[in-house]
Formats: sequence, structure tokens, C-alpha cells
Amino acid sequence: MCAVSAQPLPLERDYPLKTADATALRVFCGAHRAPLQWLTMKVEVEKQPGFVSKLQIELPPEEVTKEWDAIANSFTRFAKIPGYRPGKAPRAVIDKRFRKEIQDELTRKLVSKSYHDAIEQEQLRVASLTNIEDVQFGNDKSMRFRATVVTAPEFELPDYKNIRVELPDTKVSDGEVDEALERLRDQSADFVDVPARELQMGDFAVLDFEGSLDGKPIAELAPQASKNLQGGKKFWLHLAPDNFLPQFCEQLVGQKPDETRLVIVEFSHDFPVKELAGKKADYAVTLREIKDKVLPALDDALAAKLVPGKTLVDLRQMIQHDIEHAKQHDVERAKESQIIKYLHEQTQFELPPPLLQNETRRALAELVQRNRERGVTDEMLKEKEKELINGAAGVAAHRLKTNFILHRIAEQEKIEVTKEEVDRRIKEEAARYDISPDKMRKELQQKGALEDISEQILLGKTLDFLRANVSVEPSEESTVKHEQS
Repeated sequence: MCAVSAQPLPLERDYPLKTADATALRVFCGAHRAPLQWLTMKVEVEKQPGFVSKLQIELPPEEVTKEWDAIANSFTRFAKIPGYRPGKAPRAVIDKRFRKEIQDELTRKLVSKSYHDAIEQEQLRVASLTNIEDVQFGNDKSMRFRATVVTAPEFELPDYKNIRVELPDTKVSDGEVDEALERLRDQSADFVDVPARELQMGDFAVLDFEGSLDGKPIAELAPQASKNLQGGKKFWLHLAPDNFLPQFCEQLVGQKPDETRLVIVEFSHDFPVKELAGKKADYAVTLREIKDKVLPALDDALAAKLVPGKTLVDLRQMIQHDIEHAKQHDVERAKESQIIKYLHEQTQFELPPPLLQNETRRALAELVQRNRERGVTDEMLKEKEKELINGAAGVAAHRLKTNFILHRIAEQEKIEVTKEEVDRRIKEEAARYDISPDKMRKELQQKGALEDISEQILLGKTLDFLRANVSVEPSEESTVKHEQS
């Protein structure tokens, strides 16, 4: 037996599985595949703990020879060998001179297909392909290789049709429209200078301020802290109880323009910036301006300013439509949430540890990135490391379990993704980033994310199926409102 490679074989992009990609599970069995072509293929399966299975796959000489000959003949037609005219070199010369190239091409052609047929033959539900290795060719032209896979857990699906859900009311009240209009008034407010007087609660103050601790600037003691903790120039502050820093606003009441005051802030012992936790900081605050917030009149002029050409009646109708649309989205989210909750409660199984570990790492990376975008420092993240890891583990377990269940339902209902659906999604993504669909497809292929598109569509279609088959019950809140009306 001639060993081609002792290292894991790089997988072709048409594999329906992606190594160590726990979120995009490609769970499948033989139910949807074509009949086996290699009836004499030998497959030995060694099941190991942790949902891991090792497959030893051997192809018969007849099949390997057939592919070998086809590849070798192609080399014969185009190979340039000294002493022979193109296409006239004997096969023995071609086989000897291009043995490695023929074996490499043969491996690419046969391994992917034989692996999938072996999975079908053994009726394995594969969730992840870890690697393919030890591809070997025998002197009799047989071929064998090893594949390591993580299999999906076995479980019984609950009755997933007519899942009972309680949905919120989608009717829009006049009060809700009024509240939305008030928010728009607030956003359209003007800020006018206040005649010379002292600062009072409800005012908007324009401040210059700088914080210090034990005589040293907070900017030096805690450089990673928010800029607003350190100080600022022309800083706008709405004076309201408990706004901004502890007792900060209260100490500014009565301040006059151009006056500088010393404001003392006592930080709690659990304050997230450890350099300030449990300590008192001094802030030198100079009042530059006092502003008063003036709301516009609620009339046609405001409506025309917000939406040119529209009256107040028109604006109310638009707001009502927007609220109805938002409530309909809330209904769909409520359906999905209750469907997933029901499926989780009614289905119990162990998750494959390798996939759970990979998905936890993925979820942790997402969690860290979101916190960094919110301005949380790496030092603060380090302090919360255990909490973050536990949170990521919970997210990962929930995501994996959901995907396993949805995949099984998709298989049961024969829900599949068409090429047209994938193409349409790629076009939509390309439009979002203002690039051509071909470029988007190429970038997805380079990132190994093309299968993720199909995965997202499949899970979405399965959820759509479940949402369309729920049994709707009125929520308690809706019932109370109906009885009161």
C-alpha cells in the first residue's frame, strides 16, 4: 500500500461540512442522496466517546482503476515528453512520470464522493467532519483513507406542529401614537440661551470640567476610563436627579455662568473602573452657558418639517402604520421565542463536546467584540473573564441544541435549499455592500462562508414552517384589554 499523505487532506469546497464550524451544522443522512455506486466499498466504523467516529474507507481496484485511466489518458493527450510526439507517449511512461500528479487528482475526485457514500452506507448523521487523512493506494490500484467525524446526537422529536403560542395584541391605541408624537417633538426641540440667572434643575448646562484624584488628573490615573469620567470641554449636561455621576448635578444648582465650582463625587466600591472604586474624586466645573429646551407646537408646521408635504393627520397615520409594523415584528419574534422554548423543553439530549467547545469559543469571541464596541476595556474584560466564559457557554449550548432540532425537523419535512435561493441571498448581500454578486460569491468562498448562506436559509425556512403551523392563543394582556373595552 502506497501512502500518499500522512497529514490531513485539505478538503474541497464542495464538502457539505466545514471543519470545526459548530454554528453552521451540516447534519445529514442518506435519505436525500442518490443510490450508492460503489457497492463493494468497504467501510469500518470505530465509535469513540464524545460522539466521535473514525471511518476506514477502502475503494475496490475496479473503481480506482477506472478513474486512474481517465486521468492518465488526459495526461497522455497534453503531456510533452522528450522523445515522443504529443499524445503518443506509452501509458507506462505516463504512469511513471506523472504518478504523483495522477494520484493527487485521483484523491481529489474520489475522496469527497466516497466519503459521502460511506456516510450514507453506514447511515451516520454527521455534524462535523474533523479531518481526512492517511490516503493510500495499493499495488492492486485499491485506495483507502481514514475520516474522523463528529456525529449528531440521536433524539426523538416532539410534536412540533400546532405548538401553542400566546401573541401580543397588534392593535395601536391613540395613546401610543401620542407618545410617539411627543418623542418626535422632543427630538425637534430648540435649545435657547437663558438670560442671566443661576443654574437650576431641568436646565441644560454647557460645562468645562476636569476630574482629579489625590491631586492627580483622572486622565493619568485611569487612562482607559471613559472620557466623560476624566473631564471635557463644552460638555452638555441635563440637570436631573441621579443623572451623570453620583450627586454631580445636585451640586451645580445655583451656579452662575463663568463661575467655577468644586464638585466632589464619591464612587461606589463596585464601580467598574477599579482606580476610582470606593474613592472620592474632585471635579473643577466651570459653567459656560445655560440652555433651555423649547418644544415646538404640535401642528401641521411640525409635520411638514419632519415629513415635507405632510399634515399632522398624515403624520399620525404614518406613525400608526410604523407602530403596527413594529408590533407585527414583535409577534413574529414572540412566535419564534415560544417555539424554541417549547422545543428545548420537550427535547433532551447531550451535545457533542467537540462542537460545544468550538461554539463556545465562537460565542466568546462575539461577546468580547460586542463589549469592546461598547467601550469596555480589555482590563475590565479580563476581570469578568469567568462570567464571560460562562455566558458564552450558555449561548453556545442553546444555539447548538436549537440547530440540531431544526435540522431534524427540516429533514423530517423535507425542507431543502435551492440554488436559486442561495443565488438570491448572495445578490441581497452584494447589494448591501454595493459590490457585484460574483465578487460577493468569491469573497464568501475565500472565507469558507458560502455554506453558511445555505445554512442560514435552511434554518430560516424551518422556522417559517414552524411559525406557519402554530396554534395561537390570546395573551392574558390581550384578554384583559378586551374585557375592559
